[in-house]
Amino acid sequence: MQIAERYKNIFEPELLQEMEQNARIMEVKANEVIIEIGDSIKVTPILLSGLIRVSRMDEERNEILLYYISSDESCAMTFTCCMQEYPSEIRAVAEEDATLLAIPISLMDEWMHKYPTWKSFVMKTIRLRFHELLKTIDQIAFQKLDERLIHFLKEKAHVTNSTLLTLSHDQIAHDLASSRVVISRLLKKLEQEKKLILYRNQIKLLKDL
Repeated sequence: MQIAERYKNIFEPELLQEMEQNARIMEVKANEVIIEIGDSIKVTPILLSGLIRVSRMDEERNEILLYYISSDESCAMTFTCCMQEYPSEIRAVAEEDATLLAIPISLMDEWMHKYPTWKSFVMKTIRLRFHELLKTIDQIAFQKLDERLIHFLKEKAHVTNSTLLTLSHDQIAHDLASSRVVISRLLKKLEQEKKLILYRNQIKLLKDL
């Protein structure tokens, strides 16, 4: 894959040359864990294709979705962890087959001082993820579960660019830190309101959602 051609309008030619020389391409399969909580961060990933789910997990293994990473995006949590040499505080899992550009963390700090476009990319990523985290906090604190469910489905449709979502009720309950019974009841109510159609492990969103 030609990294220089893909990112020629984003990064300086000198930075692109360093990326070509030092970064490596990683292929991951759907449902593969890319980063686990407590892992030592060795590389900073930029997603070239696919979709990654980033989440937090408590001691009882209850998990809550934080945000998704789409093509040409990265994870702010890995930036902060690798620059300060902290273990990972998040879990990153491939939602589908994905291709990553893995940049050695040893270059992070150097590039921040050396290349304005890299600093801009890092700060933009941190700002974007911080905004998404604030939205997640607002939903948990101020929204009812049915409102959070609708937001979750719309966000999933947005990042996958499809209104037909391959999701089980268990998966949704897991990401929203709820129970399957409650999620199934809310989905059935939305189906009765003609806002979606339920299939086996799939959900079709309708215009009225």
